[in-house]
Amino acid sequence: MSLTSIIRPFFKPRMKELEKHNFAAEELQRSVLCRIVSKGQNTEYGIKHLLNTTKNYDQFVQNVPLNSYETLKNDIDRMRHGESDILWPGIVKWYAKSSGTTNDKSKFIPVSNDGLHRIHYRGGADVVALYLRNNPKSRLFDGRSLILGGSHASNYNLPGSLVGDLSAILIENINPLINLFRVPKKGTALLSDFEVKRDRIARETVNKNVTNISGVPSWMLSVLVRVMELSGKKHLEDVWPNLEVFFHGGIAFTPYRKQYEELITSSKMHYMETYNASEGFFGIQDDPDDRSMLLMLDYDEFYEFIPMDEFDKEQPTVVPLWGIETGVNYAMVITTSCGLWRYIIGDTIQFTSKNPYKFIITGRTKYFINAFGEELIMDNAEKGLAYACEKTGAQVSEYTAAPVYMDNKAHCRHQWLIEFSKEPADLKEFAEILDRRLQEINSDYEAKRFHNITLQPLEIIKARPELFNDWLKSKGKLGGQHKIPRLSNSRKNIDELLAMNKEQKGK
Repeated sequence: MSLTSIIRPFFKPRMKELEKHNFAAEELQRSVLCRIVSKGQNTEYGIKHLLNTTKNYDQFVQNVPLNSYETLKNDIDRMRHGESDILWPGIVKWYAKSSGTTNDKSKFIPVSNDGLHRIHYRGGADVVALYLRNNPKSRLFDGRSLILGGSHASNYNLPGSLVGDLSAILIENINPLINLFRVPKKGTALLSDFEVKRDRIARETVNKNVTNISGVPSWMLSVLVRVMELSGKKHLEDVWPNLEVFFHGGIAFTPYRKQYEELITSSKMHYMETYNASEGFFGIQDDPDDRSMLLMLDYDEFYEFIPMDEFDKEQPTVVPLWGIETGVNYAMVITTSCGLWRYIIGDTIQFTSKNPYKFIITGRTKYFINAFGEELIMDNAEKGLAYACEKTGAQVSEYTAAPVYMDNKAHCRHQWLIEFSKEPADLKEFAEILDRRLQEINSDYEAKRFHNITLQPLEIIKARPELFNDWLKSKGKLGGQHKIPRLSNSRKNIDELLAMNKEQKGK
């Protein structure tokens, strides 16, 4: 009897609970809000915002304002210095370091003990539960899990207090029993130098029986390439014959799918997307034939949504889950047991169904190009690139795009900097296909491109190999949960990258 068959029954009660997502979504969310408000009412924030008199959602909206990181920053910094009962009861010891804001290099998201167990670890367990439900022949626990994480450091030298990548905080606090199934060893997993860590992970795992891998697609691919170099094998299943699933999240998988499918040719390989972030664990792809994810409704996370066409208004419409419509682009707002109260996290989603509530990630509130009214979002970019790759046989490794603003003839264009893992035979053809596809899927972009009157055909510049990694490395952001900003109205990032691209070519 396999170990998986022994462990599988322990997930069945949770699978029964998850059925409530199909018919009791509002009830689940109202219960979550009640629990979080009740526990937070005696904190400094709770007293200030009358949480002790907040008995329902309408009162919650009346008493608690929308928050950004900037509005909570001072309270979070006090918490980091060891003050208790500020945004959440007690002392919060862990802080997930995330990409910065306009004013700061990094954000530090509180991770309370409640959040660790009632959000992040619960999400990880549900991923496994749903995977086992969909794959009755799985032997997931008969081998090792390769979990790719970041690193952490001491927080203001306070005993037991850590700041770093969320993945590192999860590994640091994980149940010791999980370590029986996990590789690499803890010391390797938490190394800060990604280049050193990549090599050590490959060496520690190349001869193990790895059945599943978890991590950000870009960084995991780098590790797997090193595994292949060390093994001398042609395909990954020749190294790990029992590998069956990649649990991925953090960035869109679409640009990397082709590379993974060429690296792993086994027909039994599965891919399962998750939506886990520093701020919480929000979604799981529960159906392998549907790219939408199930919104997780009974963790310590209460959801609200702002229609993106109102996002920049002083007082935008904000709706709870039971007020959403499918097909609308929303900015997510969350209230969690980590002390994030009506917090705008910066991600945008679009619901594809209700009961169950399922959604796709469409981008970031700041990752879009709307310099000329074209409203190009990340979901458009991913779909356009996937189509162009399909038509030309190309493979995109990394990319970013930004506008080239109007010249003296009122002409402007989008400029794309793309690092190909497999170049198209004709870069001009690739650009034309991408441009046409973007017009097909985005009517605003199509209108601005009409007859080339204002927005000219997009321009693609080929990036040298490893350009994006070198750029991240120059900023101390290689590895971990760091991501390439895909779309931006600002040219700051793309100009830095273009300068590095020219410098290297000139050597």
